[in-house]
Amino acid sequence: MAHTEHRSMRRVLRREIAGTIGLLTDEHDFTTMLRYRSFAFDDHTAYLQQVEGLLRTLASQGSHTTVALFDPEEYAEFCADHGLDPDTPASRTRFTAELAATGPTVAYEGQPLAELVPHLVEEGIRQATWQYATTRLARIGDCASCGEDIGRAAFVRASYLLTRVLATAGPGERHLVCSVSASPETLMAVLRTGGDETGTTRLDEGETLEFATVLALGIATRCAGGLVMRTSAPGTTDRVYGWRLRGESLVPLTAGEVFDAYCTDIESGDLVSPESGVDYCTPPDLGAEGPAPGHAH
Repeated sequence: MAHTEHRSMRRVLRREIAGTIGLLTDEHDFTTMLRYRSFAFDDHTAYLQQVEGLLRTLASQGSHTTVALFDPEEYAEFCADHGLDPDTPASRTRFTAELAATGPTVAYEGQPLAELVPHLVEEGIRQATWQYATTRLARIGDCASCGEDIGRAAFVRASYLLTRVLATAGPGERHLVCSVSASPETLMAVLRTGGDETGTTRLDEGETLEFATVLALGIATRCAGGLVMRTSAPGTTDRVYGWRLRGESLVPLTAGEVFDAYCTDIESGDLVSPESGVDYCTPPDLGAEGPAPGHAH
């Protein structure tokens, strides 16, 4: 009787434990892991099917599981830094536990793996973009003339500009995209906000921080860049506005320039078919007020 009670208690406790699965999302990363003899899989499709089956089983048992993006190169570096043998399940488990705390993750809520994987990859890109932009800002240093931290001042200016941009839109949903032509490739950040009839804006703290950081990098480095905002509200036509980054300011684009910017693929430069029922508008001038980076004094 006591033995049965102990087993029941363990099952209850198991439901209280949150787990993380490190996922190899693409075939190239999967192939890289084949160099380890202890890695028990040899077919990426079968591997994904097994992961999805495990996720469903854990969910049926009441377990909460997150899926983390497993990068083989980062794993090799992690093992080297911690003196671990990379060809052991224990090392992979320890790395996955680290990912749960610091890496991009997506909670499994019963969605198909084909739906979860793109979200996980997007989270990975977002985190890498933010880390790169943050590192670049930190390395710029102080203004030679006034001694102010250029990166910090640029972030303050970017946060102010973002507040001004959001203030130009009425109630409803907003979708903002910021792009900065930083070397070696263009950086992009996306911010989705909600708003109620009183004009109160709901912001995701993480997305807002990432968005302001990318915009700040453009300000601090004087890179070419811009910002596009789409607003949506019930009973009204969607509107698209745009600004060009010039120095520490966002300069309004004309309606025609907004159309060109919104209907052009940022990476390829190819034209994208415009949507019907969307108005491309000239936004208001945000003005030159507000904090300015020290090196712009």
